[in-house]
Amino acid sequence: MAALSGKIIQNAFLAQHRPQARHSTRYPSDFCALDTRSVHSFQERRLRLAGTSAKWLNTISTAWISSSKQAYISCNAAQGSSVVSSSAKVDFLKLQNGSDIRGVAVGGVEGEPVNLTEPVTEAIASAFAAWLLNKKKADGWRLTLGITTAGHDVLQFGLASTPAMFNSTLTEDEINHLPVDGAIMITASHLPYNRNGLKFFTSAGGLNKADIKDILERASRIYEDSSHGSTQELEQASKGEVSNVDYMSIYASDLVKAVRKSAGNKEKPLEGLHIVVDAGNGAGGFFVDKVLKPLGAITTGSQFLEPDGMFPNHIPNPEDKTAMKAITQAVADNKADLGIIFDTDVDRSAAVDSSGRELNRNRLIALMSAIVLEEHPGTTIVTDSVTSDGLTTFIENKLGGKHHRFKRGYKNVIDEAIRLNTIGEESHLAMETSGHGALKENHWLDDGAYLMVKLLNKLAAARILNPNVGSKVLTDLVEGLEEASVTVEIRLKIDQNHADLKGGSFRDYGEAVLKHLENSISKDEHLCKAPKNYEGVRVSGYGGWFLLRLSLHDPVLPLNIEAPSKDDAIKLGLAVLTAVSEFPALDITALNKFLQQ
Repeated sequence: MAALSGKIIQNAFLAQHRPQARHSTRYPSDFCALDTRSVHSFQERRLRLAGTSAKWLNTISTAWISSSKQAYISCNAAQGSSVVSSSAKVDFLKLQNGSDIRGVAVGGVEGEPVNLTEPVTEAIASAFAAWLLNKKKADGWRLTLGITTAGHDVLQFGLASTPAMFNSTLTEDEINHLPVDGAIMITASHLPYNRNGLKFFTSAGGLNKADIKDILERASRIYEDSSHGSTQELEQASKGEVSNVDYMSIYASDLVKAVRKSAGNKEKPLEGLHIVVDAGNGAGGFFVDKVLKPLGAITTGSQFLEPDGMFPNHIPNPEDKTAMKAITQAVADNKADLGIIFDTDVDRSAAVDSSGRELNRNRLIALMSAIVLEEHPGTTIVTDSVTSDGLTTFIENKLGGKHHRFKRGYKNVIDEAIRLNTIGEESHLAMETSGHGALKENHWLDDGAYLMVKLLNKLAAARILNPNVGSKVLTDLVEGLEEASVTVEIRLKIDQNHADLKGGSFRDYGEAVLKHLENSISKDEHLCKAPKNYEGVRVSGYGGWFLLRLSLHDPVLPLNIEAPSKDDAIKLGLAVLTAVSEFPALDITALNKFLQQ
């Protein structure tokens, strides 16, 4: 792993015990294993590591559950000068970003010193290996600075997506040494080029916040120990062999099989359909050559398929207006039947129909709900907190399902759907307005490619009955969804240095704001607090609604407003302004600006 820049070129590693293998391999532009030791054999444990990077550092070295492997790679990108040394004190817990890890990997941006350095990343990798071994209840292990001196092979997967990394912990393929026991994805999604991060997976799914905290605490201890150790001693440790496996072809072939199955095992069920893909210079370009073309689709006009962590065309984000405009334009220019857009690491997606209508946010949830409720009548659809009242009406009154609106955060939404199933309430879809969507049938993996395959399944099945049918079959499924004329999100920032905090945390201050707002609303006859709400204060009134909540990670109170008109939206905004104006540490500039437009 290491201090890696950008978020695009992804590499996967699989480690497998092979006592006799003691080879050292150098790669000109890829990851390899480094600085990992143990006093016992690995007992057939397999780990895989995936990474995204387009702008490589001069020398990339990674700590992994391989045999103390040292490989130094010369690449064509300059290494940043603002780097934390291996002996510097590092606060590992500050790298936690909910259920994954985020940090600065490349220098050059003022005020953003590099903190995801090679030694830090090596320690995190070793910590994950230690954590995984504990979870697997492996016996007879004693962990030193790293893991394994017995010689463990690493399989490099090359370009990959985040969902594929999880999927390989499930794939049964003995020839390619699958499934693996654990995986690390190196990605910071659509964040700027100098950021990077890590996502972790086992066959049980993505790790949760407590797991990440545990790993970072372990990494801190490993890092501290390594600063007193001997680099020369580490370099002399036993080495494993690094090989390559084209896992994305394995993963993509399963997607192809799913679409063919929905069309009665027809070889090219999308033949004649023109589908364009916008990968946003992320990792989703594989979908064109490995999924759509084998199914017979025409893909001319697909754009930004080559990975580039500088994102020269637009941010790869299905919520971004510029990104959605780009795929909409591509559909129009090429007279395509359907447009598909992915985020950087393909765990989110959206679509555009032949008329240019965007199928993202509430519309995409409505579309997926319609498909899932056809398959599982009456099931519960779990969403995040900012979904619309119109979506609730659509799911419950038109589709006959149940809408369970929960908290922001895709992991929160997925975990809630899993919890409901354990207590006897059937749920088959968990989805955020951001484009994260997970299905029970797909192991609750938020996979943007799989979501699009569900749409393709619907198209392919419909074309058996009518070979001329296009994306209208999808658009018709969301007919009747009520949508607000005005939709806005305003971020109210908390000044953590303001005297009004009185030494307390921004979280305590934010909770006080929410409590005061809740009390104020109860006195307004035009407003009604949501009877069931799991996050912030959600209120209906003037034909619309607003939600004020505290950000999961930042000193910010996001305010979402949806209303049938600008006047109604202003009335809702004024109700919030009246209450929050009493808190001087809260910056209400953005709210005032909206109200004065």
